[in-house]
Amino acid sequence: MVLLSHTQLPSQMNTRKYSFSTAILLLLYVLIPRDSAVSLAQPISFSSSAYDGAFIADRRCYDPEDDEGTSSMSSATCKNQTRRGTAVAEDCLVWSKECSEAVLSIARRPEMGEWLRRVRRRIHENPELAFEEYETSRLIREELDLMQVSYRYPLAKTGIRAWIGTGLPPFVAIRADMDALPIQEAVEWEYKSKVAGKMHACGHDVHVAMLMGAAKILKTREHLLKGTVILIFQPAEEAGNGAKRMIQDGALEDVEAIFAVHVSHEHPTGIIGSRPGPLLAGCGFFRAVISGKEASAYNPHRSVDPVLAASAIVTSLQGIVSREANPLDSQVVSVTSFNGGDNLDMIPDTVVLGGTFRAYSNASFYQLIERIEQVIVEQASVYRCSAEVDFFEKELNIYPPTVNDDRMYEHVKKVSMDLLGASNFREVPPMMGAEDFSFYTQVVPAAFFYIGIRNETLGSTHTGHSPYFMIDEDVLPIGAATHAAIAERYLLEQG
Repeated sequence: MVLLSHTQLPSQMNTRKYSFSTAILLLLYVLIPRDSAVSLAQPISFSSSAYDGAFIADRRCYDPEDDEGTSSMSSATCKNQTRRGTAVAEDCLVWSKECSEAVLSIARRPEMGEWLRRVRRRIHENPELAFEEYETSRLIREELDLMQVSYRYPLAKTGIRAWIGTGLPPFVAIRADMDALPIQEAVEWEYKSKVAGKMHACGHDVHVAMLMGAAKILKTREHLLKGTVILIFQPAEEAGNGAKRMIQDGALEDVEAIFAVHVSHEHPTGIIGSRPGPLLAGCGFFRAVISGKEASAYNPHRSVDPVLAASAIVTSLQGIVSREANPLDSQVVSVTSFNGGDNLDMIPDTVVLGGTFRAYSNASFYQLIERIEQVIVEQASVYRCSAEVDFFEKELNIYPPTVNDDRMYEHVKKVSMDLLGASNFREVPPMMGAEDFSFYTQVVPAAFFYIGIRNETLGSTHTGHSPYFMIDEDVLPIGAATHAAIAERYLLEQG
């Protein structure tokens, strides 16, 4: 559709050259009622092939024939390349209630809701584990192609970095994780996982669908963006540290702020929750091998008993939190595994113990690492044993705390309250769960927030990582609109 109020004809037209187009324009002018003016605050939904006033994506960043991502396109030649189409009149120069309503109205269109559900269900039926998200990534790229959105692929093996806007600063990023869990789905419904032993039990299928919905909204409103929105589709959040790999591959290039959402069964559908400062704990694991000398149980004096040493270590580790940590600085050290010999008549030569530790601040987190190793090694020596401690750092299994930047948190809060109403935002307490979004927070100002999916009528009440986990799909358009409004308004007000 053409907005006649913004159509400009050449001042001196060649009659033969323009006669047909002039006739068409005059006919449209006569047929369209005078009261049918279209506000840019309520954008028209164009099909991908009829995006007259949109930005045309540059496809040089990815070869559709190269499914394995083997092309050697450099980052320099594939950097936020977007060609602008016909300029469209500006609106929302100052964010208003009408701007929020415009974003929400696009998300709530029936066709948008149907599309979001289809996308989410396709991903849910075909879950893929960390760094194996090839089909999920292919689906995302196909939809981005239809939207004419530019992107780089692959990052971190299966990840995608897409962008919408001017291609110029400021740059703000929104992130979604793509991977599933090695869990057998126990929910019986039409779109149950088709892959034995794999399930989207933490809502990452929902995260992807909401970010794709945000892409649709932002593409429709691209002429209003005062900078560039980066869309990050990340692999391997679940114990794979995909965020770290994405950063290494350039996902945060030029980005000055980043936001992400996670579904939560603790809040009713559509409720947004977050907090300033520490939101999620840093998380690490340890494994210690205590070595002594084997001997028969009836001759204990001939042994160097690692069971006795390991028992003392377990007790001493509890003192790190109870006697060394500030009670107002929540920390956890838990021994969860203790394995010695299996001969009831022998003192073994080794004991292997392990566990987890968590803390809300970076200083406390890395202090725990230091003290856990000291206690294990030195307590073992008291009993004439030796000890080796592994924190699995080579496997990238250490997650730092997720700490929200105060200014970014306030932005999420303001946008959410204006978009959904003040009663639909809650400041939530910190949780001992962990998220690899924390790696992004160490690089640029960031905010992580929750969106509720709890609906007892539907049975959407189970915690993440449960085989009975399910979601209320009514959350999809709300999440898409929240993402889009956070990004667009950041460019307008914070850039």
